[in-house]
Amino acid sequence: MEMQTGRDWEDRLQDEGAWQRVKGKIRETWGDLTDDEMEQARGNFDQFAGRVKEKTGETAEDIQRKFREWTS
Repeated sequence: MEMQTGRDWEDRLQDEGAWQRVKGKIRETWGDLTDDEMEQARGNFDQFAGRVKEKTGETAEDIQRKFREWTS
């Protein structure tokens, strides 16, 4: 995954309101992720994407695209 995506992830989710909005989208899209898994991955896009890939089989590109949609 692109390093810039990881940096974007950290920068854009520093605000608690932004994190809550993204977390809601994550729940809608990938309901298999637990709250604990989301919180553990909050500051690390690669960790988050790895968990999504493990649980859903989604590609890294799809995960990045969705993240960008939610945070733009």
